[in-house]
Amino acid sequence: MSRAFVKESEPVDELPEKLVSAHPNLVTPEGLAVIESKVARLQVELGEAQHADERDAIQRVSRDLRYWNARLATAEVQPPPASTSAVSFGTTVTLERDDGRVQTFRIVGEDESDPPKGTISYTSPLAQALMGKSVGDVVKAGGGEAEITKIA
Repeated sequence: MSRAFVKESEPVDELPEKLVSAHPNLVTPEGLAVIESKVARLQVELGEAQHADERDAIQRVSRDLRYWNARLATAEVQPPPASTSAVSFGTTVTLERDDGRVQTFRIVGEDESDPPKGTISYTSPLAQALMGKSVGDVVKAGGGEAEITKIA
């Protein structure tokens, strides 16, 4: 239904809250900066939406701002790895899969994860399989196996 046919007195449907992970909110220093910039951007957007009296935008931006403020409040910045002898949060791991593919991933926080760009969440099954392993170790990866060839 077009907004033109909605009476002004009709309430706007509530947007569902974004789910916040039950896992600790571990982040890299770069991840914290991204969260902070999202909060700042959303605060500006909220002000603009309020000024324009755009109820749908106010509701959407407010919901997103609540999510990112919660993530900011619970962020636990992790220092860079002290060693690269074993896979840990923040390390970059190169794998050779049993089908010959070579892949490199950095293990980061949930909100930083973007596998096509080479980052995976520390809560992902692959990251969990890699944690604590060393170069030469073989882990389950998807439907096959992968050998760790480099940790940086």
